[in-house]
Amino acid sequence: MALSVAVLPRVGLAQTPPTSEVNTTGLAVTDDTVTVGILHSITGTMAISETGSVQAEKLAIKQINDMGGVLGRKIEVVQEDGSSDWPTFAEKAKKLLVEDKVAAVFGCWTSASRKAVLPVFEQYNGMLYYPTFYEGLEESPNVIYTGQEATQQIIAGLDWVAKEKGAKSFYLLGSDYIWPRTSNKIARKHIEDKLGLKVVGEEYYPLGHTQFNSVINKIKLRKPDVIYAIVVGGSNVAFYKQLKAAGIDMTKEKPLLMTISVTEDEIRGIGGENIEGAYATMKYFQSLENENNAEFVKAFKDMWGQDIVIGDVTQAAYLGPWLWKAAVEKAGSFDIDKIKEASPGIELTTAPEGYVKIHENHHLWSKTRVGHAKADGQYEVVHETTELMEPDPFPEGYQ
Repeated sequence: MALSVAVLPRVGLAQTPPTSEVNTTGLAVTDDTVTVGILHSITGTMAISETGSVQAEKLAIKQINDMGGVLGRKIEVVQEDGSSDWPTFAEKAKKLLVEDKVAAVFGCWTSASRKAVLPVFEQYNGMLYYPTFYEGLEESPNVIYTGQEATQQIIAGLDWVAKEKGAKSFYLLGSDYIWPRTSNKIARKHIEDKLGLKVVGEEYYPLGHTQFNSVINKIKLRKPDVIYAIVVGGSNVAFYKQLKAAGIDMTKEKPLLMTISVTEDEIRGIGGENIEGAYATMKYFQSLENENNAEFVKAFKDMWGQDIVIGDVTQAAYLGPWLWKAAVEKAGSFDIDKIKEASPGIELTTAPEGYVKIHENHHLWSKTRVGHAKADGQYEVVHETTELMEPDPFPEGYQ
């Protein structure tokens, strides 16, 4: 599948432009190649979530190379492992920018890893394409955020469950780091201040935590209408298995479970039978029925295996290399400052999720969807916004 990219036309690109014209800042660009970095956790508790991002980025890069590369140059990759450890992410980011002099980095998953590398990208003027849905409250000229921020995911999902399911009370649960805590802070404000509803509990557990029986007992005692779960990584396997073992049948929706952190990638580890009946708020599900997605899913499975699944962050990671290619070609240069300037307004008309466009704030216009988990490990899309949602990383009243 080759994405359709809308860029400003340039004259004289029939021949490969000389390196002296397209690389004035000493990046790893030759007459034939351009080197980029991939930086994700392929070991540790976050590997269950991040492996799909690596696969998606490599698929996009292969497809771009098969089309002739970027400005006539084939993309070469230096891959580093963040090891589910935030200081390691910062160290590897510096290595990619300073030693390898990569032209772009596709990477990170957790907000903790992104916060760890952000000062590095800003200090050394690198370009990061970050694929994960996140809490917002950030905007950097050195980052393109290809996932959704809070207004596109958290607030939209809470509005849906309150309106369509009549939810009145919520129990907030998350892993203990910046994204779940900030997301639940935004969720609580929306639930209490905007919707006039109740939060009856809020708890956090360390990454990699596997003992959830005590909080499950609290949930059963307090009887919330909604368990709002932002558990990440390998902890999801234990949490959902223990929920089911404790007699909480999510297909009955009493309580209803809504998550913003479990994609099809995590369900592979959890087991569809252990999460059937839950709802997820995302912008992408593998089950989306459109021609673009059908081609993407086929290409992904052809490259990585027929049993592979594709989640929201994986798809957002796939967009990264295409958005970077479009910015380079619009700018006619690999120089980072020119990429920053060229990025706003770039469109991908055949992205698997549908049409997306880069906003001035470096986030994407995108639709919001709600999926209903099935026993086969896929989500059935039960809600989709009619229009693209404008990204608003600093929503008034939620900071």
